[in-house]
Amino acid sequence: MSSDLLDKLIKALTVLPGVGKKSAQRMALYLLDKNKSGAREIASSLSDALDNIQRCKSCRMLTTNDLCHVCQDETRDSLSICVVESPSDLLAIESTGGYKGKYFVLMGRLSPLDNLGPDDLGIPQLLEKIDKENMKEIILALSSTVEGDATAIFIKDHVKNIKVSRISYGIPIGGELEYVDSNTIARSIIGRVEINDD
Repeated sequence: MSSDLLDKLIKALTVLPGVGKKSAQRMALYLLDKNKSGAREIASSLSDALDNIQRCKSCRMLTTNDLCHVCQDETRDSLSICVVESPSDLLAIESTGGYKGKYFVLMGRLSPLDNLGPDDLGIPQLLEKIDKENMKEIILALSSTVEGDATAIFIKDHVKNIKVSRISYGIPIGGELEYVDSNTIARSIIGRVEINDD
C-alpha cells in the first residue's frame, strides 16, 4: 500500500475534534489492519450522510427530510421554542426527555471575531418563526460564554411580548452543553429563569 495513501488517511482523520496525529495514526492502522469491514461501513455511512443530510427547513437541525422528526411531531408543544447553538446541544436536551417543545438550531453564536453575525445564525428566520407561529415562550439554551451571553441578549432584545427564559440551573459558567450530563441539563430546563428588562 502506498504510504502516501496512509499519510492522506491519517491527515484526514485529524480533522475530527480532539484527534491529533498519533490518535489518527492509531485509528487508521486499526481500521486498515484489524477492521476493514468497519472502515468500509464508516466510509459508506459518511458518504451517504454527506449526500443526503441537510438542514431542517423549520428548525435547522440536521435531517434527511425537509422537516426533522421533532418538527414533524404534532404532539410537541408548538408554543414553546428552545434555541440552541448546535445539533449536539439539541441531542443533549432530547436525551433527557425533559423538554417537549420545538427547537431552533443557530449553528453557532454571535462572534464578530469569526465574522458570525445574526444572518449567519439564522436569527431573522428564528424571529420570523416566533412571530408567524405565535410562540408564547422562548428558552435560550445557549452556552455560558461571552458569545453565548451576547447571542442571548441580542435575541431577547429583538422579541416583544413573549416570555424569554434562559437555562441556568447546574450549567457551569463557560460550560458547553454537549459536555454536560443529561440530569444536569434536564434540571437546567426545569429550573430556567425568565430574563427581565432592567
